[in-house]
Amino acid sequence: METLARFGYVAKGFVYAAIGILALMAAFSVGGGETTGTSGALQAIARQPFGQVLLLLIAIGLVGYVIWRLVQAISDPEDKGSDAKGVVARLGYGISGLAYAGVAVNAALLAFGSSSGGSGGSGGSSSKQDWTATVMQQPFGRWLVGIGGALIIGIGFYRIYRAYKTKFRKKLNLSELSSEQENWLVNISRVGIAARGVVFIMLGFFVLQAAKNYNPQEVKGLDGALLTLTQQPYGKVLLSLMALGLIAYAVYLCLQARYRQIEIN
Repeated sequence: METLARFGYVAKGFVYAAIGILALMAAFSVGGGETTGTSGALQAIARQPFGQVLLLLIAIGLVGYVIWRLVQAISDPEDKGSDAKGVVARLGYGISGLAYAGVAVNAALLAFGSSSGGSGGSGGSSSKQDWTATVMQQPFGRWLVGIGGALIIGIGFYRIYRAYKTKFRKKLNLSELSSEQENWLVNISRVGIAARGVVFIMLGFFVLQAAKNYNPQEVKGLDGALLTLTQQPYGKVLLSLMALGLIAYAVYLCLQARYRQIEIN
């Protein structure tokens, strides 16, 4: 289980590194660069030499990540508890696991040559728009979507706070590193976690706009968030910073894979 969990962090990091590199290439107008989410990143990997082998490894790794998240949610090896705060944390683990189960399936389908493994960079956005439209059709659906958007924004700010306070450091055993190496890796991780927090804030804002305007088409995924950055003043600079932040988040995930203290009940 520990090996699966560590392999899962590496696989997730590989996907975020691909998204960040593609966005950085797009910011500098390098051929092949694009603003995309997980589906587009997986398709970009599929086009590389030995791409199908890499995708298969990513799929296996993400299955390990999904299992680890579900173990965290159900067995509670980190003693989050069953109070309100603990239940919210464990529910978050479960949702994360289910979300990456879809990414693992996409990676596996692409690895075996299926064109249904993803629909390009906008695939994730389309799925979110469909879900939002379904919720909006329910009683008080518009309010539910708005509350969901506010919660996503709250998660984003919490991630930025977590980066600032370096709370993630408690779960890492960095004793074998020099103080300089440790500081470098911790600061890079802080940048990565904060960047992902900003992404959550943007995604939550899109959901709020969808609720306000009663238009599920305004909901966007990571690909839409990156594209929105390019449309702002100094868009290429903003996209470059976000791309570097996502690459830093990939470094953080690899740090988790190597140094996280993982205990299985």
